[in-house]
Amino acid sequence: MRQIVFIAVKQLQYMLREKSTALWTFLMPVVFFFFIGNITGNFGGSPTGKDIMAVELPEDGGFLVEEVMRRLEENGFKLSFPESDEDLERYKRKLILPDGLTDQVLSGVETTVDFRRKSDGIGRQFDELRIQRAVYTVLADLSVLSVTGTNADADSFAALRAMPRSLSMDVKPAGKRKKIPTGFEQAIPGTMVMFTMMVLLTSGPAMLIFERKQRLLWRLAASAVSRGQVVAGKWTGYMLVGLVQIAIGMLIGSLAFGMNWGPNLPMVGVLLFFWAAFCASLGLLLGTLAETEKQASGIAVLSSMLLAALGGCWWPIEITPDWMQSLAHLLPTGWTMNALHRLVSFQAEPAGALPAIVLLASSALLIGRYAARKFRFE
Repeated sequence: MRQIVFIAVKQLQYMLREKSTALWTFLMPVVFFFFIGNITGNFGGSPTGKDIMAVELPEDGGFLVEEVMRRLEENGFKLSFPESDEDLERYKRKLILPDGLTDQVLSGVETTVDFRRKSDGIGRQFDELRIQRAVYTVLADLSVLSVTGTNADADSFAALRAMPRSLSMDVKPAGKRKKIPTGFEQAIPGTMVMFTMMVLLTSGPAMLIFERKQRLLWRLAASAVSRGQVVAGKWTGYMLVGLVQIAIGMLIGSLAFGMNWGPNLPMVGVLLFFWAAFCASLGLLLGTLAETEKQASGIAVLSSMLLAALGGCWWPIEITPDWMQSLAHLLPTGWTMNALHRLVSFQAEPAGALPAIVLLASSALLIGRYAARKFRFE
C-alpha cells in the first residue's frame, strides 16, 4: 500500500507541476463558469421567477390596459410604473402602450404595443413570447365576446374569466424547486464534468506515454514494485487530480458565483467521486493504448467535447432534439448531468442518483480492469 500511495502522490505532483495542466485544472474552468453562466443566465428568466418591467401607461387607456397588465403578471413579470421619462430609462425592460388603447382596439384600429429591452438574445425572445401571450389572450377573449354577442367591458371580461375552461393544463415542478437550471446552475456542474474528463484524458495519458518513451516505466518495473502496484498508483494519481479539480471547482462556484449545491451535498460528492473514478480509468486506458502524445491529445479533446455536448454539459439537455435527449441516457456525461440536476437543481431524494452512481462505478471498474490487463512498461 505504501508503494501505491507513493506513486499516486508523485503522479499528482508531476501532473500539477505542468503549466498546461494547472491552467486547464484551475483557471479555465473558472473562466467558463463566468462566461457561460452569464450568457445562459436568462434561459429561464430571473432566479426569483419575477422579471421587472417598466410600463408607460397611456392616456385614456381603458379597461383593456388592466387586462393586459394582469396577464403580464401571470406570465412572470413584475410591473413597475415610473412617473418620469428619466425613471423609465433606468429599467432593462420597457413596455409602452398607445394612448386610447381600448377605444382603438374596439374600433378595429390596428394597435401596436412597443417593447424595448437593453439586451438581445434568447432572453429578449423569451420576454417577447410572454408579452405576445398576454396580448393575444386578451384578443382571444375579445373574439369570444364578439361571437357570443356580448358587449366588451370590464364586467364581461370578469365573467368570462370566471367561466370553467374545457381545456386546462396542470403543471407541476419536477422537484422542490420551481425553476429550471439556467445560468450558473447549469454552467458550473456542466463545466466541472467536462473539464474533469478533459484534464484526465489529456495530461494523464500524455505523461504516461512520455514515461514509457523515456523508459522510466521500465526502470520502475525493474524495482521491487509489482505491476499491480504501479497500475494502482497511476490510477490513484489520476483520481487525486480529478478530486482536487472537483473540490476547487465546487469551492469557487460557491464563493465566487453563489452556487447553491442544495441539501444533498454528500450525495453530490459521492456522484462526483465516481465520475472522477470513471475518468481516471478512461485516462489510464487511453495512455496505455495510444502510441504518441499527439494521438492521445487529439482523441481526448475530441471525445471530451463531443461527450460534453451530447451529454448536456453545455446546455440543458431538455432544449435539445428528442434524439439527443435519448442519446444522453447512454452516455456517461448524460448519466452524471442528469443525476446532478436531480440532486442540485430539483433537490430530489438522494436515491435518485443511485442509478448513475452504479453505472459510473461499473464502467470505471470494467474499463480500469481492461486498462490494467493492457498496461505496458515499454
